[in-house]
Amino acid sequence: MLTITDVRLTPILVTDPPLLNTQGVHQPYTPRLIVEVVTAGGVTGVGETYGDTKYLELARPLAERLPGRPVTDLNALVALADQVAVDASRVDDSVDVGGLRGVQTADKLRLSVVSAFEVACLDAWGKTAGLPVHALLGGKVRDRVEYSAYLFYRWATHPAAHPATHSRGETDDWGAALDPSGIVAQAERFARDYGFTSFKLKGGVYEPAEEIAAVRALAHRFPGQPLRLDPNGAWSVETSLKVADELRDVLEYLEDPTSGTRNMAEVAAHTDVPLATNMCVTTFPEIREAFTTGAVQVVLSDHHYWGGLRNTRELAAICRTFGVGLSMHSNTHLGVSLAAMTHVAATVPNLDYACDSHYPWQTEDVITDASKERLTFRDGRLDVPGLPGLGVELDRERLAVLHRRWLDDDGTMRDRDDAAAMQVAHPDWKTPAVPRW
Repeated sequence: MLTITDVRLTPILVTDPPLLNTQGVHQPYTPRLIVEVVTAGGVTGVGETYGDTKYLELARPLAERLPGRPVTDLNALVALADQVAVDASRVDDSVDVGGLRGVQTADKLRLSVVSAFEVACLDAWGKTAGLPVHALLGGKVRDRVEYSAYLFYRWATHPAAHPATHSRGETDDWGAALDPSGIVAQAERFARDYGFTSFKLKGGVYEPAEEIAAVRALAHRFPGQPLRLDPNGAWSVETSLKVADELRDVLEYLEDPTSGTRNMAEVAAHTDVPLATNMCVTTFPEIREAFTTGAVQVVLSDHHYWGGLRNTRELAAICRTFGVGLSMHSNTHLGVSLAAMTHVAATVPNLDYACDSHYPWQTEDVITDASKERLTFRDGRLDVPGLPGLGVELDRERLAVLHRRWLDDDGTMRDRDDAAAMQVAHPDWKTPAVPRW
């Protein structure tokens, strides 16, 4: 019943709004990979991860190794993935501009692929056993998981038809947010529509003084509510300390103000503002230096980076041991990943901060829940699913549409590249060296 008989990989392109960051701007479409694991009992489990070509190239040989194995043999996934060679040219030894996640290695690529297979196996196992995924992880400690509004500087639309695809992507009604008033208006809508009570601003886009002003405007509009700022390592140590000093009375934490553990440790030594990261601590070997030097006070876990839900729980235990806070990072994920995040978050006692989520920005999805509705935030929270497995099902018609978009693409959008997207509007744009300021 639990033996894997087939694995299906479906790369897709999902519409993405023109959200700005220090590397550039999101492309009109972003790649994701949907993984389906089918068992001898006829049950299908689903997982999701990055869909860039380098991830797909690793996922295909791993998928070929799974038939005949039980979905419960989760410990074998990493060993099987280790058998898959990684093209050295696919590894960025500085910054992955798609994920803004810091130094990338072959092992990190493998873990991001393994995460989707592990979630798919847990989903199939839970459906077969009649248990939600959180029960397979030891049981939930909360019924609802809190999320934070994710604010971005953004354009109203993608600037022009991409020369290769002739596409500007899909439109939305958010409009531009290019100054403090635009950011506040965005936050007000998030609060009104979803009930979020904490707010994170993606920084590193404008001069630090402009972003300080935006955070100050948020603090004025939402007094006493948690605020975060994340410039993705765009600042020097000196600039990081200046921003921390000017915003010390309103920031819940400052996320990756500067690049690298050593620089983060230097900043941390001279400010009382907690520093968070999803760039310098994304694997277990990176923990020792960061924790022993006091470089970070909050880790933003991400089950894609860390290799799945069980590793996320192990990370939480280590953070608890060292007295380091825990939250969750997000990227341009769909409902499968959001459901997986919510299940594991429900099982972690020391989830100290509201989780990040891009999900409200996504107008397309490939899933439905039991009531055939999109996952819905209420009061800034998601109810923990109680149905077997993840509690979501694939919308196969929609999956086919998004896969067709991927098939029709000439390869331009199959690898996320924020700098290339910016060059459509500004041909002279170059990926900025850090620190920018």
